[in-house]
Amino acid sequence: MDLDDRKPVEEGKFAYEGLDRIMHEKARLGILTSLLTEPDGILFTDLKKLCSLTDGNLSRHLQALEKEGLVEVWKGFHKRRP
Repeated sequence: MDLDDRKPVEEGKFAYEGLDRIMHEKARLGILTSLLTEPDGILFTDLKKLCSLTDGNLSRHLQALEKEGLVEVWKGFHKRRP
């Protein structure tokens, strides 16, 4: 690819200030990053460990992300536990 054929760069396209408010929280960025590495889903307990969050904090952040349509939460049983 010739350097002259590149698309022009949009100034500030990936600047932190340009992030949607729902995603600017460190915990939510961590959750979304973790989920990107596991496209088929991840267990709540594993996500909690990966992001170093408490049950309550993770639940609250997942609810906010789900409300905005950024994640889908599936509930079920794993090893006889909800």
